[in-house]
Amino acid sequence: MTIARRQQVALEATPYYHCVSRCVRRAFLCGKDSYTGQNYEHRRGWLEERLLAMQSVFCIDICAYAIMNNHYHVVLHVNLAEAEALTDLEVIERWCGLFKGSVLTERYRQGESLTQAENKVVFDRIQEWRERLIDISWFIRCCNEWLARESNKEDLCTGRFWEGRFKSQALLDEKALAACMAYVDLNPLRAKLAKTPESSDYTSVKTRAIKAKALKKEFKNPNSRRSQPINLFPFVGNPRKNMPVGLPFKLEDYLELVDWTGRQIRKGKCGSIDASEPPILSRLGISSENWIVSSTQFESQFKGFAGVIEKIRTVCESLGRQRASASLSCLG
Repeated sequence: MTIARRQQVALEATPYYHCVSRCVRRAFLCGKDSYTGQNYEHRRGWLEERLLAMQSVFCIDICAYAIMNNHYHVVLHVNLAEAEALTDLEVIERWCGLFKGSVLTERYRQGESLTQAENKVVFDRIQEWRERLIDISWFIRCCNEWLARESNKEDLCTGRFWEGRFKSQALLDEKALAACMAYVDLNPLRAKLAKTPESSDYTSVKTRAIKAKALKKEFKNPNSRRSQPINLFPFVGNPRKNMPVGLPFKLEDYLELVDWTGRQIRKGKCGSIDASEPPILSRLGISSENWIVSSTQFESQFKGFAGVIEKIRTVCESLGRQRASASLSCLG
């Protein structure tokens, strides 16, 4: 049974979500169509540029992404504090950069005098737009509709390009967040489209690895915001007092973890784990065996919510759901 989107997104429980969109056509979204011989590889670049552009408009940050042949994955962080801090004019500027505003909002932006009734209409519209700037459905819509139009134009056809709904999973704790990000970044390795994480095109891990490598000599601290891509949600280190906004891991730990996990995938050693496992697993309290399962089978292991059993039960109770469709053993 389909679950309403509002029952899958609970910002009071977590700001992190894993989303997946799939193409409905026989032809590939990207890559080469073996039937026609047409190559659509360039569309992966289109989608990557669009995703990164949208995160600068919405108050939604991109933690990880991987663009595959007929679908893509993205891990998002909903930045509620950023949305609340925007001025009314900033909200108008952001939204009207994507959609046409109304006559009243344009007059308000130009500083014209409005009546009390007109001001109320404008402020109601601004509040609506402010809420949309933290709405994952609007974020995905602005990416998918744009790519569908461009692809239809290129293919000289009309009709649906994507499935009706994108899939969404709430990531309730650090364990689920780390496992899901690694799962997303390692998609090309599992599909045998790349040999190493840093060589997997159109992924966040490649973008992060290239940036970290290029600036390694210049900055002693690899977790510095300056040594990370400006269009991706930054790693800010392990949880502590006065924690800055960002991913609760060290960048070097995460890259090491992804590299180590990728080696297990390529060697087919799901039952035989290398003894030199990254220390981040110890901090998260996940055994190496459970980590391999969760980071390589995330979508099948978790459905609507991902996290430890206590977190899932709490969120289900708050949303009025009697049970959650999820496997809880992998994350402890």
